Amino acid sequence: MANTETKRIKPEVLDQDQSSFDALTTITGYTPVNPDCAPEAVTTKHTSLRAAQAAEVQVQAALDAARDNAVALEWEFHNLMLAVKDQVAAQFGRDSNEYQALGLKKKSERKAPTRKSKA
Repeated sequence: MANTETKRIKPEVLDQDQSSFDALTTITGYTPVNPDCAPEAVTTKHTSLRAAQAAEVQVQAALDAARDNAVALEWEFHNLMLAVKDQVAAQFGRDSNEYQALGLKKKSERKAPTRKSKA
């Protein structure tokens, strides 16, 4: 069996665990033999989990904001380059080497349209 502890736990399961934790905090006289299951240890782990989840949400928000900024700048740059291509075409013409240097096809290199004959 593959190690499944590398995948996220379903939210429903985490909700059940949270409910169980809430119920555990109300139990009096709970003294487990395993010290890892002691209320203090469970509370510490729960606090660590909540802190990690909060950090994940904050990092995801920062990532989303960074992505939005990058997308906006990509579009600004793209639109600017379209304007540059128009300016080069206006200044040097659509059949110039400068126009071709921008990765565009010269007007003289385009194939003339032809009519298709009816069969």
